[in-house]
Amino acid sequence: MDFGFSEEQEMLRSASRDFLAKECDIPYVRKMMDDERGYTDKVWRQMAELGWMGLTLPEAYGGSGLSFVDLVVVLEEMGRLVTPGPFFSTVAQGAVALLEGGSEAQKQAWLPKLAEGKLVATVAQLEPSGRWDADGIALEAKPDGGGYRLSGTKLFVPDGHTADLLIVAGRAPGSKGRDGVGLFLVDRTAKGVRTTLLKTMDQTRKLAEVTLENVAVGADRLLGAAGDGWRLLERIVDRGKVALCAEMCGGAQRVLDMSVEYAKVREQFGRPIGSFQAIQHKCANMLVEVESSKSITYYAGWAVANDVPEAPLAAAMAKAYCSDAYRHTAGEGIQIHGGIGFTWEHDMHLYFKRAKSSEVTFGDATWNREIVAQLINL
Repeated sequence: MDFGFSEEQEMLRSASRDFLAKECDIPYVRKMMDDERGYTDKVWRQMAELGWMGLTLPEAYGGSGLSFVDLVVVLEEMGRLVTPGPFFSTVAQGAVALLEGGSEAQKQAWLPKLAEGKLVATVAQLEPSGRWDADGIALEAKPDGGGYRLSGTKLFVPDGHTADLLIVAGRAPGSKGRDGVGLFLVDRTAKGVRTTLLKTMDQTRKLAEVTLENVAVGADRLLGAAGDGWRLLERIVDRGKVALCAEMCGGAQRVLDMSVEYAKVREQFGRPIGSFQAIQHKCANMLVEVESSKSITYYAGWAVANDVPEAPLAAAMAKAYCSDAYRHTAGEGIQIHGGIGFTWEHDMHLYFKRAKSSEVTFGDATWNREIVAQLINL
């Protein structure tokens, strides 16, 4: 039995790595960190021309019709260079939401634009409570005639300040828990919507606060069935977890590569530091974590791509493991580099900060281990 990637997937990996090394190198990353928008039209357009935006979308909507595993391949390469921009929010979240829950009219209206790179979309879930479960959804979605009025605040919305389309989770008045949750398609420029770019530790991934004040949306802007939004959101989050784990795998691999390379050339007491057992053991442990992260992520990618029953469990396991592994690997990489690893000029801090931001997105390891426990009936 062959557990490896196909020849076509390896070609996709190679092409992705070559493109990112040329167009999204570390100097570009640092420049975009200081840019409020966080990406350039040139790079975004090139990604669209490569077919990345519509990678997993059916051909009927302008996509390539590939699987989620193919997206994992691209995202892993993006993680190697902490690639900035709204690709994750648009492709791994927005496109998934529309494809999973959208009506045919909604798909026809939005997905071709997304595939062409003419639409940036994001999902707005987290609120000031900081909870990732259904009880964390408090934004009010009050029925109003044939539509709804949305009022509330969303925090840490990926690319919320630049997205054209906000997919907002709201709750019917008086509802609790998993019941009464809905997902609504909201234009960022709609009356009553206010977005504020947040100053966060990881400036390679822009996050925003989104406030909605009595925002009117029509019934045609409801994604999926009324009151059934939490089930849909769970599927979106599961796929987001796997996509984020793919990025974390790429970042952790790059940290390991940089650390091993440095350990071979940095000398102490007339010897490369890689000859000392303490450094060797650090690198060996990092390798175990990186390879284990890839194994669980690839399995989770297969699980969600094939929509198997254990997909939610696989996604939670992957997120729990990768959250700890990437943070630990990035921290060890800084220790191996010593004093220079702590400096702004060195790239290690970019990976450490991305590791920390990725750790808490969709819940940290503790949160996801609790999900695992619940899913296996403990």
